[in-house]
Amino acid sequence: MKRTSMEHLAPIIDLGGFRLDLAALLMIVISSVVVFILARVCVSKLSVDNPGKMQNFLEWVVEFVQSIIGMATDYKRGKVYLGLGLTLIMYIFVSNMLGLPFGIVTEPAHGAHSASIFGFDLPSAAEGEHAAYSWWKSPTADAAMTMALSLAVIVLSHIQGLRHNRKHYLKHYFEPWPFFFPINLIETIAKPLTLGLRLYGNIYAGEVMIGVILGMGWVGIPALLVWQGFSIFVGAIQAFVFTMLTMVYIGQASIHEDH
Repeated sequence: MKRTSMEHLAPIIDLGGFRLDLAALLMIVISSVVVFILARVCVSKLSVDNPGKMQNFLEWVVEFVQSIIGMATDYKRGKVYLGLGLTLIMYIFVSNMLGLPFGIVTEPAHGAHSASIFGFDLPSAAEGEHAAYSWWKSPTADAAMTMALSLAVIVLSHIQGLRHNRKHYLKHYFEPWPFFFPINLIETIAKPLTLGLRLYGNIYAGEVMIGVILGMGWVGIPALLVWQGFSIFVGAIQAFVFTMLTMVYIGQASIHEDH
């Protein structure tokens, strides 16, 4: 495995023929715990007369997601997906932010070229280099995670389309003319690809850029501060875009009015 001094190895193990990235799994769990704790803190002291700052924050997020649903489809019929939209936007935003503050890198003892964990061998470093394993990153900087997330919401949209709008759902594959079926089929297959890869590409590129800036030493501190601020903006935008497109796809498949 060839790598430059700026790169670190991912702690990947082989389990029954499946390659599992332990860092990605760890960060997915951490993101879930952070979102759960955040939500619990926001609703721990609910009050109608004197709402706290955290309650106001969560209410603002709820209203923001309601506006997303209203822009994407008919809110009266789409409000059942409020919980889904709220979960997506909070989870993706938190996941996007986790890789920004710091990183955790471990090295094998005595400068070894490889290591093992729980009896599983981790990837080895190139000849003449020391192994270093990166354990802290944004979960959304992993393509497998973002593709799984996008595939889940796309499959949900198809299921809801068949359940609630079967006639129009099946008919749209042959519109405006039957020979457009292959094109519409390609569009359907491309949706999870574009949804997942867009999120992955933006977050992964941001973390790569942070690594490049860190390689500049103390000279890169001003650039790092600027880039960190920009990364927060990008992370928020990507969470919004993913949630918006999810509601659009579900609305197109399951909420269609007769003309």
